Amino acid sequence: MASTTDRSDSVQGVHAAPDPVALRDLAVAAAREAGALLLHHAERGLRGLDTKSTVTDMVSDADREAETLLVQILLAARPDDAVLGEEGAGHVGTTGLRWVLDPLDGTTNFVFGYPQWAVSVAVEDESGVIAGAIYDPSRREMFAAARGHGATIDGTPLHVRGTTDLGQALIATGFNYDSERRSVQAAQVASVIGSIRDVRRGGAAAIDLAWVACGRLDGYWESGLNPWDWAAGSLLVTEAGGTWQCEVGPLGVDQAIAACPGVFPALAALLV
Repeated sequence: MASTTDRSDSVQGVHAAPDPVALRDLAVAAAREAGALLLHHAERGLRGLDTKSTVTDMVSDADREAETLLVQILLAARPDDAVLGEEGAGHVGTTGLRWVLDPLDGTTNFVFGYPQWAVSVAVEDESGVIAGAIYDPSRREMFAAARGHGATIDGTPLHVRGTTDLGQALIATGFNYDSERRSVQAAQVASVIGSIRDVRRGGAAAIDLAWVACGRLDGYWESGLNPWDWAAGSLLVTEAGGTWQCEVGPLGVDQAIAACPGVFPALAALLV
């Protein structure tokens, strides 16, 4: 999986230092608009349903239209920034900033009417993610973060849980669309579940990460994610006091791990 710090699609230029709070506020505004569009799609019924990498990896007009809207909003405000979107949006920039977009994280849930899906908007510089927002339209919850300025839910500061015993920790995970890799991931879950309180599988990485940040979960791990899956969520976790890691794991692909500091070392040790 390519790192979000790969700048191959963005030409560095000379610009004033970006304001993380202003970028966060733009991410929030864009995510909220895209979320409203997705709710409209959910109410009128699905259109343009198709598949991508496998027959279980779905995409719809809702995904595509939400991404188009995000790009329009962001480039109207910052036309010289780069863009990377899950559904193919791309824009070469000159500012050194790149927006990383998941217009609908949890498409399968969305298609089935399962209210666990979100819009994820992040922006990164040469040091990583500088600001981001995750909007959960079903619950009307807006998670946001700016580097050095903390993380919030609807404006209220977020903090990870203070759990220190992995055996008491509630941990989330997710599974790949490829059936063979999913079977290997299931075996990994079986090796972990006896050492924790329990496992949850929501089906939207962005929400899982946001819930680690706000203390609804003690930790989360998943292999084979793409940058748009975790870009905003990783900043939420770290700005809420949590620990984040994404590096090659035992399945031979990048493995993301996020947790409160008290359980992160023990969780990471299980996932080798």
